[in-house]
Amino acid sequence: MINQLVEVDKMEEECGVFGIYSRENNVALNTYWGLYALQHRGQESAGIAVTNGSWMDVSRGMGLVSEVFRHQLPDLPDQHIGIGHVRYSTTGSSSLMNTQPLKVKYSGGHISLAHNGNLTNARVLREEMEEQGSIFQTTIDSEVIVNLIARSRKATLEEKIVESLSQIEGAYCLVIMTEEKLIGVRDPHGLRPLCIGKVKDGFVLSSESCALDTVDAEFVRDVEPGEMVIIDHTGITAERFGDKANQALCVFEYIYFARPDSIIDGQSVYQARFEMGRTLARQSGLKADLVISVPDSGTTAALGFSYESGVPFAEGLIKNRYIGRTFIQPDQKDRDRSVKIKLNAIKSVVKGKSVIMVDDSIVRGTTSGKIVRMIREAGATAVHMCVSSPPIIYPCYYGIDTSVRKELIAATKSVEEIRDFIGADSLHYLTIEGLATSLKTVQDKKMCYACFNSEYPGSTPCEQHCGGNKYVFEQEGPL
Repeated sequence: MINQLVEVDKMEEECGVFGIYSRENNVALNTYWGLYALQHRGQESAGIAVTNGSWMDVSRGMGLVSEVFRHQLPDLPDQHIGIGHVRYSTTGSSSLMNTQPLKVKYSGGHISLAHNGNLTNARVLREEMEEQGSIFQTTIDSEVIVNLIARSRKATLEEKIVESLSQIEGAYCLVIMTEEKLIGVRDPHGLRPLCIGKVKDGFVLSSESCALDTVDAEFVRDVEPGEMVIIDHTGITAERFGDKANQALCVFEYIYFARPDSIIDGQSVYQARFEMGRTLARQSGLKADLVISVPDSGTTAALGFSYESGVPFAEGLIKNRYIGRTFIQPDQKDRDRSVKIKLNAIKSVVKGKSVIMVDDSIVRGTTSGKIVRMIREAGATAVHMCVSSPPIIYPCYYGIDTSVRKELIAATKSVEEIRDFIGADSLHYLTIEGLATSLKTVQDKKMCYACFNSEYPGSTPCEQHCGGNKYVFEQEGPL
């Protein structure tokens, strides 16, 4: 049976988007490089669309960027605009029909769209459009946006997009390509990141600044919440379509999702994680022989913990970085094998030592328990689990694949009960206040902490109907 590589016990991001406008650069190749830099944001599928002003070519497939484009990139003579997408599904199953960018023909020509986020009212909008005769080819919420744009009777594409955005709710960052324009959109809450870069004769849009570095683009600025940017042969212009008063960037971008070398809304991701580790060390007051991390996402916080506590850092776990998208799932009698394929303890480092193990989060607790047991079996005398985020108590509806609330371990168990469940000698979480103080250059009031405190910045679907259900458009019978 072919299945996901390892039982996932992390908050998982939906996707990453990238776009480039340039008449001198190979836009397909630059988009490929950009998606490589954003691969951490989605490993299920990848796609690239390009245009030369007359035609559009789209290539999409299942797997990593290197797998999908192993043989050939989209190719058009005189191509000057390209957009790309890497996906982790939060609405719609992991299948070829749900890969992006989407491409459609409408009265004004062709558009191609890539989306990062999750619409909280997609179910209602899709039901209304289907009743009016619309036919959908996928089970992803991104197709709802494309349909709204195509159905709009406004005169210009920009007006069509703005009218469509007024009808959708939730989280979205979009890159949209026409035959002559590259357009970027960030939702009014700014829940997902999007930034602008400059190349010699054009501009780049990307979910993270690390992809700008990959294509030698100079960082210009972040797209503001509630802003649409339009790039064409005349340069770049911006238009506001929403009030940014209630900004709420997802704090998990800093905790886990983003690459450490990215800067989002002025805040270094690396520095934020390092400060989270330092704050966690002060709050826990723990001392031991070694600090180790659960690589790679827990490493920067572990370095900060070591720096603040004075306890030396060592590599106690090694991560196998050469694993593809799928593998043959171990049978039920060997449940720990999936974790051991991905991680292995270094016995010479942890044997006979008391260990502080730092990870970024605990979602269900199943994987954490297996790793704790692995460290013990390698000879550690004690394993203290430290988490550089608060307990995840509530589900996310804005583009993160979390379980319904009853499956979040912190929603049903106390910290002591979680400690007992994972088998650690002690368990320490970073507090919400400690997390906020670790973000030095972004304002606390402009962050979303909803998965910790249930203070959602916008509308949420009813959990009993579709919250936590990525397959909402694949259910049998009427919606």
